[in-house]
Amino acid sequence: MKIVFLGDSITDCGRDRNDPKSLGNGFVKILSDKLLPIYPDMDIELINKGKSGDEVGDLLARADEDVVALNPDAVVIMIGINNTLHQFKDGKELDFKKFEEDLKALLVKFGDAGFDVIFLEPFLLPAPDKRRMRKVFDRELKIINEIVPPLVKEFVAYDEMFNGVAESIPYTEYSLDGVHPTHRGSRLIADTAIKAIRKHLL
Repeated sequence: MKIVFLGDSITDCGRDRNDPKSLGNGFVKILSDKLLPIYPDMDIELINKGKSGDEVGDLLARADEDVVALNPDAVVIMIGINNTLHQFKDGKELDFKKFEEDLKALLVKFGDAGFDVIFLEPFLLPAPDKRRMRKVFDRELKIINEIVPPLVKEFVAYDEMFNGVAESIPYTEYSLDGVHPTHRGSRLIADTAIKAIRKHLL
């Protein structure tokens, strides 16, 4: 079974672009280390196609080359935080209509190709310099939560999960900057995502 992981820096996490087997040092690698030993008799191939800085539109632009051409059985997607971040960091206004159109087109493309799509919701933790982004990010999450679940096999909600645990444990345990997960944060992503993935192992 072939599973492609698609996303931004949270998925990328330092993968070696020259090595197709490189999984980076984030949740994809942690998930691989947990998943493969459970199924020693299964031929499971995990491919990391995360790319730091990507927005939803970037995934759509490279979907054919980086995913469809590989003909995977499943695609695991985490995307969306950069659409908010780039508005505040680079002054690139988030076009919510285009965001919705691109996201829908991406998911329909993979669904029509017959891939099992597993969507991992983006998240934002309350770092001091990220709190001003919350209102915009919440609008983005509203779109995600309305259009994604009907178009995918599995939807894993992380924003409420991360912010929930951060009520009793300092958010910095999970992300120093509110966006990029620490090792503990990556473990939480992996431990939750693996439950969704295991439902679709062939």
